[in-house]
Amino acid sequence: MESFDFIEMKFPAKPEYVGVIRLSISGVANRIGFTYEDIEDLKISVSEAVTNVVNHAYEENENGEVTIGFGIYENRLEVMVADHGGSFDLKEVKAKIGPYDSEESIENLREGGFGLFLINTLMDKVEINNSSGVIVLMTKYLENQEVGFNDDHVSTK
Repeated sequence: MESFDFIEMKFPAKPEYVGVIRLSISGVANRIGFTYEDIEDLKISVSEAVTNVVNHAYEENENGEVTIGFGIYENRLEVMVADHGGSFDLKEVKAKIGPYDSEESIENLREGGFGLFLINTLMDKVEINNSSGVIVLMTKYLENQEVGFNDDHVSTK
């Protein structure tokens, strides 16, 4: 199995922490070597996913939290955003997760339908598990590491 570093953070599910989360993703992505444009895409995507949790995951009187996980690989960054607490077991999350289907009814994914469409546009891969709460797993590949990512392209060399 390929090696990776994993960072996990928990924040109160409140709008005032979205900016802190954006700064966190920016710092992690910058350290890995993502371009400015890719970092902006990551910040927008994570903001959308976190805002969905803040706006829809909890009742008004609940003190909910959002958990953010960063899987830092040699060629990519995987970001998980989950509501309803708990810690990530990365293998378990990946075993139970499926691709985002833009045809899926928006009600199934709370009212965050447009946010998910936007995330799907900005990220290289988006997967969702909504069996207990919602986990969004977003993957962004480093541009200089995309060998094998688009295997269907014919090399001209």
